Amino acid sequence: MRHRLRFALPLIAALFVASVAVAEPLGSHWQFTPFGGFTMFDGKLRFPGSTLPLTDDLHVGGRLAWQSKSWIGIEAAGGFSPTAEDVPNGRDFDWLHASGNLVLSPAQGRWGGPFLFVGGGWTQAKPSAGTSTETGTIEFGGGVKLWMTDNVGLRFEARDVSFKPLSNTSASDHMHNVILGAGLTFALGGTPRDTDGDGVPDKKDKCPGTPKGAKVDATGCPLDTDGDGVYDGLDMCEGTPKGATVDAKGCPSDADGDGVFDGIDTCADSPKGATVDAKGCPSDSDGDGVLDGIDQCPNTPKGAVVDEKGCPKDSDGDGVFDGLDQCPDTPAGLKVDVKGCPIEVTERETELLDTGMIRLQNVNFETNKADILPESYPTLDAVGMLLTKWPQLKLEVGGHTDARGSAVKNQKLSEARAESVRAYLTTKFTTLDPAAFTVKGYGKAKPIVPNTTELNWAKNRRVEFVVINKDVLKKEIERRRLLQQNEAAPDSTNK
Repeated sequence: MRHRLRFALPLIAALFVASVAVAEPLGSHWQFTPFGGFTMFDGKLRFPGSTLPLTDDLHVGGRLAWQSKSWIGIEAAGGFSPTAEDVPNGRDFDWLHASGNLVLSPAQGRWGGPFLFVGGGWTQAKPSAGTSTETGTIEFGGGVKLWMTDNVGLRFEARDVSFKPLSNTSASDHMHNVILGAGLTFALGGTPRDTDGDGVPDKKDKCPGTPKGAKVDATGCPLDTDGDGVYDGLDMCEGTPKGATVDAKGCPSDADGDGVFDGIDTCADSPKGATVDAKGCPSDSDGDGVLDGIDQCPNTPKGAVVDEKGCPKDSDGDGVFDGLDQCPDTPAGLKVDVKGCPIEVTERETELLDTGMIRLQNVNFETNKADILPESYPTLDAVGMLLTKWPQLKLEVGGHTDARGSAVKNQKLSEARAESVRAYLTTKFTTLDPAAFTVKGYGKAKPIVPNTTELNWAKNRRVEFVVINKDVLKKEIERRRLLQQNEAAPDSTNK
């Protein structure tokens, strides 16, 4: 067997002259070490059937270890030494050992470090002729590991294989075979080294000096997605538009505060608060002379007069803006059309044609009197304006009250109020013929809703203009129907 171990001498020499360690494996991992060295047998050791000591000789073996992230590991160790009796032509022996060990590495570093181990195992001595001997062992020792790369290092070790006496030795003796050797350690399954901390292992990193925090591609080179010269991950304002001026943090500046970055802004002095386009120039969407963003009423209709805030004016308060209002002095309280002219006249005319009457529930009087309150004038004015267009109508002005009070009193009050209304209209609208109106008080005799709540009482207190000669209305309705047909006829022809 000795000639098979001659290769071990140059291997051991090479291990001792190898380069100094420059790296260590990271994270929990496996370590495999082919091992070679020299066994020094205890001088008191005698194998059965022999009275002679053994020669010290070469040793080969291996180590398989699992190393945790901390300084604790476990290891299986084993080896073989061919030896012989220390006399010329002495009998050959094969000596083997195997053990499991707890390994402690209290001072690990990038260069490596020392380690200690202790464990228990088994040993066997097998003569070339005769019976082999086996016994249990305690193994302990230490050494140093020197890492050359993340995966390859040197292991130097001294191991004491201690065991109980073999036969033909004193019972008080303890044998100590000492193994000195070294091996090339291979680390498997460790965490790949990433010196610049960019997430790409050094072996694949084409840009090893990436600044800390910068985002990189698959080859470890930093990215600059927005092309502003500041790497992604360090760029605190990612997505900066191309051409914008940025600071050291990658954030663009905006001197006039219009939301368009310097370097892109072609209107660099926009008024503060004004809305601008993509080039930084302000706009006036509604064309009222007040810039968007400053304009507090941005959807002003074209032609309306506005104030300094861009809000349209409405001097007569009819809801139609100055500049668009064709009836700028509409009395307060009257509804108007889109041109600013009263529409209550039109509404009352529609009611008249549809129902043959006009019902007013918002004509108010002084309590228990027939005096009309001024707040009712706009409503009566609208009726008066309508009736001047219908001089041929004959109408009954009827007064109605709620159910509170006596029937006689309510009848007299309702008639007096109806007369006040007729008098107001014929006095203000002089073209109206007083003889075309009759007055009647109904009191509480004709409620339109039950007199159960205050709301219903208010509905029952009303003034009604009822057409007596309804044939006039029928003729007008027919005239308008024919007119609509004539107006629609050209459209039908063109289809």
